[in-house]
Amino acid sequence: MAEVEKTRYSDAELAEFKTLILEKLKKAKADYDLLRATITHTADNDTEDTSPTFKVLEEGASTLSKEESGRLAQRQLKFIQHLEAALVRIENKTYGICRETGKLIPKERLRIVPHATLCIEVKENNK
Repeated sequence: MAEVEKTRYSDAELAEFKTLILEKLKKAKADYDLLRATITHTADNDTEDTSPTFKVLEEGASTLSKEESGRLAQRQLKFIQHLEAALVRIENKTYGICRETGKLIPKERLRIVPHATLCIEVKENNK
């Protein structure tokens, strides 16, 4: 008898993915808060405490650092939004289904990229 292809993950499998996503979300939010603190200098003394000789160099580095931190914070926020969307898909029981082919995305891929919405074949073809 031929094996019937699954069309969605079981509730137990979805619960496993939900746990994984919640852990990643917690870490992502902590990282985001850290980046925001870097940008706003809430946990930093900045250049006010340094000698005038190094002030110009530090201000330049500080600006560059703020820009980089801003970009990283923006990427982190996008990652958080993708993880939250994945949680919604889990609640709707549509998690892990490729939005192009309608087939299940392999568990191995979802463990690495838990917010994936495309199977690897489609992702590779869209490059």
